[in-house]
Amino acid sequence: MAIGITITLNEGLYLRDPQKTTLGQKIIKEGILLIDEIGFEAFNFKKLAIQMGSTEASIYRYFENKHLFLIYLVSWYWEWVSYLIDFQTMNIESPKRRLKIIIETLVLASKDNPVTAYVNENVLHRLIIAEGAKAYHTKEVDVENKEGFFLNYKKLVAKVAEVILELKPNFPYPRALASNIFEMGNNHIYFAQHLPRLTDINIEGEDHSEVEKMVEFFAFSLLGCEEQH
Repeated sequence: MAIGITITLNEGLYLRDPQKTTLGQKIIKEGILLIDEIGFEAFNFKKLAIQMGSTEASIYRYFENKHLFLIYLVSWYWEWVSYLIDFQTMNIESPKRRLKIIIETLVLASKDNPVTAYVNENVLHRLIIAEGAKAYHTKEVDVENKEGFFLNYKKLVAKVAEVILELKPNFPYPRALASNIFEMGNNHIYFAQHLPRLTDINIEGEDHSEVEKMVEFFAFSLLGCEEQH
């Protein structure tokens, strides 16, 4: 992919669009790296400012707090996955083939892409696996949902649910399966890396092919059209 892209996110997540300035892009880039390094609980804007060689005040001009910053990063990731799915499934007629590509894309999304120089997708994917659920497993989730903060993820799930219904129109749980495709993939990468007795897959380095096979097995088995490997 040698084209530029624009990731459109809810304006309520930021005070100033960080994608439009050099400093804002640096906040995104260094914020991803720092959260990946020390974890979200230990992360704060003071530490980020030190890493950037900037000031806390400059970061607060873009984001009100670190929680909204995390939602921003999670939303950016899911919108990136949605973009990749659209790109990879363009002109593909078969819903079965499109669903297979969607599952493949979940793995592909973790590969760093030079189109977005200020985001290391590999590190962001690792952050999503370890920290992503903290964006919406909060007491404020209902209020934030009403503000549309999770719309990127919901649109992605709806997009995949439509493909599932094309493949099997009478399938009773298309959104549940769609969200589980993404949650299962990320959860079992985490389990394989940290809690291996909770999964049956092994991961070597950045090779997530076993995750892809596992998710395909569950998805296509439920839909009655098992994939052969």
